[in-house]
Amino acid sequence: MLSEPRSGRLAAWGNALLAGLVSPDDAVLAIVGEDAVHRVEGLPGEAAPVGLTLALGRLRALGVSGLQVALPQPGHPLGLSGPPEFNARALEAEEAVICYGAAFGLVPEVYEAGPDGDVHVEVVWHCLAVREAPPADVPSLGEAERELAEALRDATEVLSRLDVAGSGPVAEAAIEAYRARAERGREVLAPGYPPRAVRVLELAQRVGMLISVAYENGHGGAVSAGEMAARGAALRPVERTARRAQVAAYNAVVEERERGAR
Repeated sequence: MLSEPRSGRLAAWGNALLAGLVSPDDAVLAIVGEDAVHRVEGLPGEAAPVGLTLALGRLRALGVSGLQVALPQPGHPLGLSGPPEFNARALEAEEAVICYGAAFGLVPEVYEAGPDGDVHVEVVWHCLAVREAPPADVPSLGEAERELAEALRDATEVLSRLDVAGSGPVAEAAIEAYRARAERGREVLAPGYPPRAVRVLELAQRVGMLISVAYENGHGGAVSAGEMAARGAALRPVERTARRAQVAAYNAVVEERERGAR
């Protein structure tokens, strides 16, 4: 969770494009990021994969007015609404984009080639039918912010108790990566997002960083199997809270639209 998922970039900048706040070229550049190219396969009326600019325009013509994120994991279909076939593909990818206004979803498939240090990454987004229903387990921004404040305290307490917080080269690298990202600005969320969504996403990433430190920094003070199991049990709900908050932040534009329509 130290960097935004591809589904987050697609949803955030796709929403900005759909709202007329950014140009197609700027949106596509932000979505692709450091990848080589993104294409969309399975769009109605298209026999072959097409580029993002054409795909986003076609989705708009099909009635799509917003994009939402799903970040499912085994036992937690976060952001999904079905059908089972789509959920299975999204779960395998651990992310997806759900269209608002038309019953479509996009699941990424990543292809990598080349030697270390010069990896060429291509992404194909598979456009599939989804069920029009409320997404699973996505909190409001307000709920996410409150839950995250508690989760951050819990994560810090667990890491301190297990002697893994801020120690070792992996922890230092994780913290430096987070700081470097913060210094690059708030490019994760595109124009049109409320400031609260930015705060929630930044806090979710901070919690995610702490969890990454815990899982990647060896065993820390948890020297026994029982202590390691206890650490995992303590951190799993914190990790789930951070993922829920991340989805809530990316989905804030659609949440505001739905609230205004009531």
